[in-house]
Amino acid sequence: MKLKNVLYPMKRFVLPIALFILCITPLHAKQYWRISKEGNSITWQLKKGETHHDHIEMSGKSVSVVLRYGVNAEGEFELNKSMVWPMLRTVPNNTHGSLMRRLDWNPLDAVAANGRALQEQVRCITLNGTLEAVSDLQLGGKSKMTLKRTFFPSAEHPALVEMYEFANVGETSVTLELPHERTVLHTDPEKGVKGSYSICMDTDKGGSVTLAPGQSFVYSATLAAYAEGEEKAAMSASAELARRKALVDEWTGNLMLETPDPVINEMFAFSKIRALESIYETKGGPMHGPGGESYYAAIWANDQAEYINPYFPYTGYAYGNASALNSFRLFARYMNPDWKPIPSSIVAEGDSYWNGAGDRGDAAMIAYGAARYALARGSREEASRLWPLIEWCLEFCRRKINPEGVVASDSDELEGRFPAGNANLCTSSLYYDALLSAAYLADDLGKGKGVAKRYRDQARQLRKSIDTYFAAEVEGYDTYAYYKGNDVLRAWICIPLTVGIHERAEGTVDALFSPRLWTENGLLTQAGSETFWDRSTLYALRGVFMAGEREKALKFLKHYSSVRLLGEHVPYAVEAWPEGGQRHLSAESALYGRIFTEGMFGIRPTGLNAFSLQPQLPAEWDRMALRKVKAFNGSFDIEVVRLKGEQLQVTVWNGGKQLLKKNIENGTALNCML
Repeated sequence: MKLKNVLYPMKRFVLPIALFILCITPLHAKQYWRISKEGNSITWQLKKGETHHDHIEMSGKSVSVVLRYGVNAEGEFELNKSMVWPMLRTVPNNTHGSLMRRLDWNPLDAVAANGRALQEQVRCITLNGTLEAVSDLQLGGKSKMTLKRTFFPSAEHPALVEMYEFANVGETSVTLELPHERTVLHTDPEKGVKGSYSICMDTDKGGSVTLAPGQSFVYSATLAAYAEGEEKAAMSASAELARRKALVDEWTGNLMLETPDPVINEMFAFSKIRALESIYETKGGPMHGPGGESYYAAIWANDQAEYINPYFPYTGYAYGNASALNSFRLFARYMNPDWKPIPSSIVAEGDSYWNGAGDRGDAAMIAYGAARYALARGSREEASRLWPLIEWCLEFCRRKINPEGVVASDSDELEGRFPAGNANLCTSSLYYDALLSAAYLADDLGKGKGVAKRYRDQARQLRKSIDTYFAAEVEGYDTYAYYKGNDVLRAWICIPLTVGIHERAEGTVDALFSPRLWTENGLLTQAGSETFWDRSTLYALRGVFMAGEREKALKFLKHYSSVRLLGEHVPYAVEAWPEGGQRHLSAESALYGRIFTEGMFGIRPTGLNAFSLQPQLPAEWDRMALRKVKAFNGSFDIEVVRLKGEQLQVTVWNGGKQLLKKNIENGTALNCML
């Protein structure tokens, strides 16, 4: 969707109430979807003549698939499968070197019912960790059937699994003719790291089946790929579906959000599916990858180290924690005595790396993510293993401090798409937070008071330098210049808010939510452009809650969640537009979750078994809760209930034991230890 931008005078803009409401109301986004009664599920109930097309990415340990699906003008289901096999490496074996194929293979093409080709009218489509489509089949007379399609990736095998359930809902018997198909494509051996790969399209249970009224039959298919010499996996579609559903239940059954807003609750649940499914079992260990038909069997200092790794412990997903620890292990291989930058990305299952944008502030990203992960994980053993990497990255940043006291870098995580100067606000802010986290770690690991004090002193000085160097009036707002000489508002002015730097919170919040930056699709990367990246919107919403501007934050959060969960492109946060066609990159979904863990509930790790808590309960809500939070080597619930006005009651439970119960003023910080 192309964004429409309006230029406003370069002066402080006071947003009237009517215009404020207009800015957060979906102007063009149609809502196709509704939350299903089953929970953790949304459904598009088709209206007569309605057409729509969308795409969604799903992943397992050995495969990822982008399903481009929709309904045409005749009411027929349409599907194109963009398959990715991350561990089947191609030549050149670089960032994008995964075997990929777009296929429109349809196992139903040759299926006949009562001797006739299938004719359908799609009734509804459901997303619930799988893609389901239910259609009415047109057979004539008293013969009636429904067809339920279900698509999902295998949890372990390199395969997309497809299930087709035919149900006789009429008054007469129906005979199905089902072909048994096996098609194998052999790829060019010169283009595969392991030679030729076999892409296998298989169906099962071919033959003739007669269904009496009330009977049903499941026909299944798989689309898989293997290297030469690899044995084709024997798969049961029903068993694979059970495994997928068990995983989805595990992901959604921990770190559960409860609020009075069902859309936000559902978006939060969906965000965990996309955040946690995109982990691949590579020869270099488990690697969380962004996805998007581009980024697999590889890790990045921003997507993995900074965005999602600090979030994994809260979810309780052991494989996620393993991928986080492995990513830091891979980055640590590049520590060196010459203080050359750690690469931005490690690719090709760990065999190579990418540093094409130079030093993006990657050491700050890694130190920030590793220290926060270690604290939230609550494992002394893991924290000790990570300490040398954290220490090295902090020292690298210290050595990059310019004469004005902030950290120099070649670019930032947007890699030159937008200017970042020689020192940017994001890198120094992340370094600041990393210093604080490292001080907490030093205390708990017994590194000595001198170490913790040094990091805290460095953080204190850096905070002053950030304000001196970056603080500026930009387009009439008392906020930050993203880099020296920057005179146009940038989305990343939100970063200080997310690390507890609130000196310029009022002007920054006003700027973020001004018509110069905020659009129907969230924040523009730069005022006056048409480009948006969800990651900056998600960071901003987190930071605005942390700054105590909960009423403003909630209005924009509600809009964003409604558009992403129920609008034209669902059900996850996206990467960017126009770049990548709004791909469902995985780590963005983790950033959505962190709006709540760190923003609304204000969880800040302060030790391996300790954290501060600063709830921000919006005025229109009477309560909120986080259930089964798995961080700090524990499992706990946080309940926040409004007593009267801005008086809240906060209760923390750990395994049925009440750890904390206090009455506080809304936005007051509390300390808690498990």
